[in-house]
Amino acid sequence: MNVFFMIVRNRCAGYWFLGLCVWMSGCINSKELVLYQKSEGGRDTIALPARYIPAIRVGDVLSVQVSSLSPEATTFFNPYAAMTAMTGTAGMQNNPTTPIPYTPGYVVSEEGQIELPLVGRQAVVGLTNSQAAVQIRQKLLDFLKEPTVNVRNLNFQISISGEVARPALFSIPNEHISLPAALGLAGDITIYGRRDNVLIIREENGQRMFHHVDLTQRDIFKSPYFYLHPNDIVYVEPGKARVANADRTYQLLPILLSALSVISIIVTRL
Repeated sequence: MNVFFMIVRNRCAGYWFLGLCVWMSGCINSKELVLYQKSEGGRDTIALPARYIPAIRVGDVLSVQVSSLSPEATTFFNPYAAMTAMTGTAGMQNNPTTPIPYTPGYVVSEEGQIELPLVGRQAVVGLTNSQAAVQIRQKLLDFLKEPTVNVRNLNFQISISGEVARPALFSIPNEHISLPAALGLAGDITIYGRRDNVLIIREENGQRMFHHVDLTQRDIFKSPYFYLHPNDIVYVEPGKARVANADRTYQLLPILLSALSVISIIVTRL
């Protein structure tokens, strides 16, 4: 009988040790969670990359707001003024099941043009918003006194998915956002996300570019991917802790069942 209980005790100890190993395999090193770590010999001052100014592309939806000394005449050039151009401030869609609302504005055609009342077609592809505004203002001088023009891109959007608190498609009203700020909109990276291997997918010159950045290092502030571009996709890869956590139930279930069977044998023998 003593030999039997020794065997049972050793087997139970083995089960608990195995379970402990499975649990420890999912532990996270705290250093993996720290962002912008200083490299050996690194400096505390880093020059930022040049501010990204997007150029107008085919398919963009532009808001063209016109004002002048003649309010009555100006109204003719603002056909979308009475319509809601955008909703929200930074996150246009936090619920992936909610359809994206219609955004009124001038759609840039395949020929790279928009068509304005009286002014006619204007080639805008490749121009910045400020350059397009100057060009349109010159045309409006034939119709308005002292016109001012404000051009904005209404579909500057980025997609954030993976191990973040709120994955979604976000609209950026000021057309300028950094990667850390974008992740902040998505509720930041979860404890299970890999901060050292964030994937950014970008459309450039008719190609999709795949680039990984390491947010644990300060070099991210010098990266050309620090500022996001329209239609960028940010994907945060799950770490080994997430995989271990997801599998832990299936890993521990056979162990628990075996332990219960051993306990039932003990009870039966007693």
